[in-house]
Amino acid sequence: MELNYVAFVVPAFFLFLGLEYLAARRQKKGHYFTFDSSIANISVGIAERLMSLFISASFYAAFYWIYNHFALFHIPNHWTIWVVLILATDLVWYWYHRLGHEINFMWGAHIVHHQSEEFNYTVAARITILQAFLRNLFWCILPLFGFHPSLVITMLVIHGAYSFFTHTRIIGHLGWLENIFITPSHHRVHHASNEKYINKNYGDLFVFWDKLFNTFQKEEEEPVYGLTHPIKSNSFMWQHFHYFMEMLEGMRRADGWRAKLKIVFGKPEDLDQNIRKDLEVIFLPHKRQLKPTFRFKAYLTTQIALCLTTLFALILFINYLNLTEKWFIALLIVITLINCGALLEKRSWIFHLEYTRLLLMTGLISYEWDSPELFVLSLIFVLLSSSSLNVQKWYFRFVYH
Repeated sequence: MELNYVAFVVPAFFLFLGLEYLAARRQKKGHYFTFDSSIANISVGIAERLMSLFISASFYAAFYWIYNHFALFHIPNHWTIWVVLILATDLVWYWYHRLGHEINFMWGAHIVHHQSEEFNYTVAARITILQAFLRNLFWCILPLFGFHPSLVITMLVIHGAYSFFTHTRIIGHLGWLENIFITPSHHRVHHASNEKYINKNYGDLFVFWDKLFNTFQKEEEEPVYGLTHPIKSNSFMWQHFHYFMEMLEGMRRADGWRAKLKIVFGKPEDLDQNIRKDLEVIFLPHKRQLKPTFRFKAYLTTQIALCLTTLFALILFINYLNLTEKWFIALLIVITLINCGALLEKRSWIFHLEYTRLLLMTGLISYEWDSPELFVLSLIFVLLSSSSLNVQKWYFRFVYH
């Protein structure tokens, strides 16, 4: 077995994020970053990287299986083929991306990427595991057509890396390059909620697909980022699942199976926009308006830093861990991310979530040390302390001051 050096994508992400932040401050544009939104964006990115550990290998295996059994052609490895492959990859992306905006169930997977009301490298991390799953299904077209899976996988890495750098406001117009490539200016348009910018610039690498299919729009007025109907929440769970909840509620209200199918396969603009407001009353009760203190920000930042450190170690040493250890660590990270979203939302039930996380940590240690007594002791501690009002008051004073 050997180390998985893909883990170094994590520190590389923060290296470029730090450089972007420094450049923004140098340009006196530090307001391009906000604490709450950046934490929420990074949380989504951590979850996607975590879950991708468990599905990426399966899709790579699927690429080889499709290529070996169903490939329409067997395209040789030649430098000219790389040119064809990068064009084909970007064309597949264009249609995956466009359908992700035009079909409700696909928009439910993609909407998380557009929720942020800021636009920087943290937004590039806002990819859900369901979006990654759907995207990989579309990539299966490439080995089916006859491109060797090893070439496809390499191209997807290049393609994905390029799109990261288009999520920034500190780079202006790039002159003649904008006639060939999707630039930050083009992608800012795609993330904008201005009426003239909606459903434009779906390309990821080349701009000519949008011009060919009449979905191109040049950046003119200042973009307003986010959704046309903002979600008003940094909750990790709400951000991931609110649109599917809206779809389910829409189906419940719809009469007849045709109307219900239209909810699933219809356009997002056809879904009743009042449904979200009704669900917000139920699932987003009015939160306390507290000014975040330095201690609160430090506590929350520590949570994210621990998640990132754990994720880095998990990816790096993934080949040395058994399935139980992988799932224990993955569940611990997910619980922490949910907790971070709840902290941002000032939810009172985070107190109990902290105990859940404590039990997971001691459960993992007990498993590794083969010491069930340790878990029993921690369970007794949780049962006794969680019932104490004094402990709860101390916790909320510590976190929210």
